[in-house]
Amino acid sequence: MLIKVKVFPSSKKEGIVKKSEDSFEVKVKEKPERGLANKEVIRILSSYFKIPESKTRLVKGFKQRNKIFKIIKI
Repeated sequence: MLIKVKVFPSSKKEGIVKKSEDSFEVKVKEKPERGLANKEVIRILSSYFKIPESKTRLVKGFKQRNKIFKIIKI
C-alpha cells in the first residue's frame, strides 16, 4: 500500500493526522538533517499501522516535505 505523507519537521509536538484514505500529515520534533526526520516519520508510521519499522519504506521525497511511503502489510 502506498501512502502520501506531508511532514512537518522541527515541530513542538509529534503526531499523525489522517487526511484521507491514503494521505497523512506527520509532525516530528527532529530537524530535517541527515535523515533524522525521515527515520522518525518511519517510526511514527510503523507505530500507527502496528507493523515493524522494516516494513515501512520511503519511496519518494527523501529531501521534500511531501513524501510517498510504502507500507508492507504482514
